[in-house]
Amino acid sequence: MEKIEEQFANLSIVKRSSGTEEPTYLLGIDTSKTVPAEKGSLVAVLCSNGLIRIYDKERLNIVREFSGHPGHLNGVKFANSCDIVYSSCTDSTIKCWDARLASEKPVQLFKGYPSNVFISFDISCNDHVICAGTEKVDDDALLVFWDARINSQDLSTTKDPLGAYSETHSDDITQVCFHPSNPNMVVSGSTDGLVNVFDISADNEEDALVTTCNSVSSVSYIGWSGKDYKQIYCMTHDEGFCWWDLNHLDTDEPITRLNIQDVREVMNLKGGVLLDYLIGGLYHEKMDKLFIVGGTNTGVIHLMSCTTSGLSHVTSLQGGHAATVRSFFWNMQDDSLLTGGEDAQLLLWKPGAIEKKFTKKDNMKIASSVYQRVRTHSNDSYKRRKKQ
Repeated sequence: MEKIEEQFANLSIVKRSSGTEEPTYLLGIDTSKTVPAEKGSLVAVLCSNGLIRIYDKERLNIVREFSGHPGHLNGVKFANSCDIVYSSCTDSTIKCWDARLASEKPVQLFKGYPSNVFISFDISCNDHVICAGTEKVDDDALLVFWDARINSQDLSTTKDPLGAYSETHSDDITQVCFHPSNPNMVVSGSTDGLVNVFDISADNEEDALVTTCNSVSSVSYIGWSGKDYKQIYCMTHDEGFCWWDLNHLDTDEPITRLNIQDVREVMNLKGGVLLDYLIGGLYHEKMDKLFIVGGTNTGVIHLMSCTTSGLSHVTSLQGGHAATVRSFFWNMQDDSLLTGGEDAQLLLWKPGAIEKKFTKKDNMKIASSVYQRVRTHSNDSYKRRKKQ
């Protein structure tokens, strides 16, 4: 534990992204997995203007951009076996881009049902299945599935869904996350407060539902953790944190490992620094340790370790961002951290690094429809259902 604490505490800025003409919030980050991290992999960043920017990781310069026109892109994810980037879109599609090609058109289109507005998605660890979550329309909030396998004959075609789950969520499905090593396991989170675990190898939705966990609040982030990834955790839009152990589903042991209604009220940070929000979590496989990432509105990043006893402050990263940090990506291969914020900066951190140039940018206050939707989800549907 001391080793990982020291590693995090020694994180320093290596590089800052080059400036862009249009200031945007950086809402999501993912990196390509086809080459070792130290060899110069690609980084995909979702921007609040609806574009996806591809960066060279070592230089942090923009290589190319993708636009979902006439739709608005949200969510970004690299395939696990190639440099293909996926993004969900408000035009009822999942778009598939080749990060190596400067093309204005996606190489593959996964078409949803007519009324679908996709706000979350993920792809299975073997790249075979895409699952996307929709906004609630009328009484429906759907998890939609596609066969994601691509061959040369498929490249010019649009793929229709394999099917959808419609009975297990009653409001916007804000998060979808496949298991890191089991392609049949997927977890979803919603503004209805529910976190559902599915085994999609089952014949129907009822049989596929492994368990339902209740966060009692609108879900903002979900992830897998623990040995063999038998645990799940979530964060909520009012900065709550829940952690469950699926090993105990068939035992008398409680599955809840930790439940904190508002992390801001219980965290004692070193130096009296405040915690304003949670960003997400990262599970450190080698150390078998779950960490939570949060921050302040002035750009300070807090790293906290998680145990059944609670959360404890590990370190704070300062002097990087000038505004709220919205996204991060931790790379286990080279112990590097990428962070993106509302100051339009993409930063690369590594232990013991020295930054050659230091130019702190001012906060860029811009309107973001994505921010408005994500930060102000209504929890009414959950409350209505509970009263019945």
